[in-house]
Amino acid sequence: MDILEIISTRRSVREYKKERPSDGDIKSILEAGHWAPSGLNNQPWRFIVIDDNDRKEGLARFTKYDDMIIRAPVSIVILFATTDSYDRDKDMMAMGACIQNMMLEAHSLDIGSCWLGEITNRKEDAAMYLGLDNDLEIVAVLTFGYSNEPITEGWRKPLKDMIIL
Repeated sequence: MDILEIISTRRSVREYKKERPSDGDIKSILEAGHWAPSGLNNQPWRFIVIDDNDRKEGLARFTKYDDMIIRAPVSIVILFATTDSYDRDKDMMAMGACIQNMMLEAHSLDIGSCWLGEITNRKEDAAMYLGLDNDLEIVAVLTFGYSNEPITEGWRKPLKDMIIL
């Protein structure tokens, strides 16, 4: 697939098969996030890969989307390393680029994903559970696995309606 096709056909997947993506595919997804652009090339992202049931269940307690974390074969916690920050607003844009890269790479490998941001409502509690240092802030959890749901067509407003002249 070319990049525009990958972008336009990616969908959030919420139901996964039990089969776990390979370590190589997970490494490729992490590598894609690692290569995201960031201001001053500060690369403020860090990752925690969670694939064992006890840790998934423990993390899931901090979000209303607990079932997605529990059922997904792999979850990756996306962290913002505040000690590498130079401008929080710009760094958050970089974090979004990192997350998007990871989801697009997953899709290119036929691996489904979903971005869970709601966990930030209890990020301090989740950070304590994970034993994080104070300089690591939870930005999101991404779930990954092979889709076990029908993939629907995407929809966007017409591009002409989005362009302001």
